[in-house]
Amino acid sequence: MALTFGCVLSEALFGPLAGPETLRALVQHAESEGFDSVWFADHVVIPRQVESNYPYAADGASPFDPDQPFYEPLSALNFLAGCTSKIRLGTHVLIIPYREPVHTAKILATIDALSGGRLTLGAGAGWMEEEFKAVGAPPFAERGAVTDEYLRLFKALWTQDQPTFKGKYRQVSDIGFCPKPIQKPHPPIWIGGHSKPALRRVARLGDGWMPIGLRPPSLLQPEGLSKKISQLRSLLDDAGRSLEDIAISLTVPVVFAEVGSSSRLLLQGQPEQIANDFRLYMEVGVTNFNINLPAPTVQRKKETMSRFAHEVMPLLS
Repeated sequence: MALTFGCVLSEALFGPLAGPETLRALVQHAESEGFDSVWFADHVVIPRQVESNYPYAADGASPFDPDQPFYEPLSALNFLAGCTSKIRLGTHVLIIPYREPVHTAKILATIDALSGGRLTLGAGAGWMEEEFKAVGAPPFAERGAVTDEYLRLFKALWTQDQPTFKGKYRQVSDIGFCPKPIQKPHPPIWIGGHSKPALRRVARLGDGWMPIGLRPPSLLQPEGLSKKISQLRSLLDDAGRSLEDIAISLTVPVVFAEVGSSSRLLLQGQPEQIANDFRLYMEVGVTNFNINLPAPTVQRKKETMSRFAHEVMPLLS
């Protein structure tokens, strides 16, 4: 698979900078600079008391402020479908149990149709039990089974002329479901997370795997990621599939800085150093990188995106 680069645009969807102008400006800039995709996270509400462990912080504390805006990602992707022409639009990740699945499948098919076939569904089972309760989702303890069933239902609705589905949580028959997605057989489904259940979900249902790395405690440095890919290969073999069927993606922060080699962290430093770090990941099988480029303002974000596009991406082409 050809190497691709996506841009995680968290600032445009939640927090003090979020809003339609930021969304439009950053996504159009990513498209003009040659990024292949843009990605957005998913929360519906932010409970004021969160005891659930956030898996991408060393202390497990939720980073989300309930008094800051958090735009709904599927609505944002439909908005962006009309603001762009070629860049792929993705969720990173959509929490599948939060939404009624037939309606969600329809929204996703609509995004794919309106964008000309540019949707990638990043899918996950979720981590915040308090939010499950607040939105009336199925029981938190059953989120893995619910996610798997809903993804199977999505595929049935997207691919069958006369969809029929009989599951534990949802049954469908005697309906028409149009339009179908433009992408065939359906928009790619990339599974988030790095746990054993997530890897099993990739093997059974995914077209790609998209874990987050270099955010303690989920470091996934090249050696650790290689071990996870070996586990995935074994699970794919059990499912009668091949690693070649799966896009291996990694989401990582990138920081340009003047740092000495002895104290430098992965993907921090000057462009050549950062490119060399990417090569380590490419050697273990990564074919897509989703880049988080922290910046305090929209203008600084655009400048950092441009620097990455002009000074790092060419070193890896």
